[in-house]
Amino acid sequence: MTEVITAKPPSIQMTDNALAHVIALREKQGKDLCLRVGVRQGGCSGMSYVMDFEDPSQIRDDDEICDYSGFKLVCDRKSMLYVYGLVLDYSDA
Repeated sequence: MTEVITAKPPSIQMTDNALAHVIALREKQGKDLCLRVGVRQGGCSGMSYVMDFEDPSQIRDDDEICDYSGFKLVCDRKSMLYVYGLVLDYSDA
């Protein structure tokens, strides 16, 4: 019997357009940075999304890391409860 191994999709997905855009923004920074996404208290519903570039040395052991061909998207565990399954997209329209 042959064992079938299926790849688990990343906890947070990025479209090709979003990935190309964040890589271009990172290149303008001139540093090897990762993208941290999360949820913080505040905003109209009591929660707001946050997203910012960060030095990879700031990645914590309990962070969830989604790797996109070397570009890392990082999220803390508490925020992952709210953003699991999120799809990041980019449109210039």
